[in-house]
Amino acid sequence: MSTLITSPVGPLLQRLFDEADAATSPELAKMPREERARLLRSKTGYREFYGKLKDLWLPVSRETGVLLYTLARSTRARTVIEFGTSFGISTLHLAAALRDNGGGRIITTEFEAGKVARARAHFAEGGVGDLVEIREGDALETLSADLPETIDLLLLDGAKALYDDVLNLVESRLRPGALIVADNADFSPEYLARMRSHDSGYLSTAVGDDVELSIRIR
Repeated sequence: MSTLITSPVGPLLQRLFDEADAATSPELAKMPREERARLLRSKTGYREFYGKLKDLWLPVSRETGVLLYTLARSTRARTVIEFGTSFGISTLHLAAALRDNGGGRIITTEFEAGKVARARAHFAEGGVGDLVEIREGDALETLSADLPETIDLLLLDGAKALYDDVLNLVESRLRPGALIVADNADFSPEYLARMRSHDSGYLSTAVGDDVELSIRIR
């Protein structure tokens, strides 16, 4: 049976998704839509913006979670980099895949200390803490060194304006055939233009309404 749907990970994810659905953010509710859109695309205001969202879970959808597990399992991924842990829902999907692949390592990043603590507790509860290394701080710093020699899968789900910058940090370690999953990539037009360019070294396509899936072809 899949680790994703059996105890302890399966019931834990059901509970966490329910908690995520019920979470609210007074700061976000009072923020004008135009300001929200501006900060989503800002390379300088992202810390302020996501700091205001510290109570929101910002998870991948249930469907995207299953997609992450499926992609990691089907490629027998062993090394995964994740940009944007939040409370750990996406990480749990990836860790379940690594467990079923026989082991591996996920390096994931989060700058909100409260979220880091909660995510660690969730990984321990799910029995996958041994597979996950959380690097607390700004990903532009925490992913700038000490990366695996080869990376099988990259998940981009942090500050949207930084997708291109984070890819620059890890690109040299992405093996041919490595997958890049970018959630809500529509908020990162610079990243989308790069991945969809014919000479980018990637083949890229939209999956559903909120995911850009790319494969490194050279």
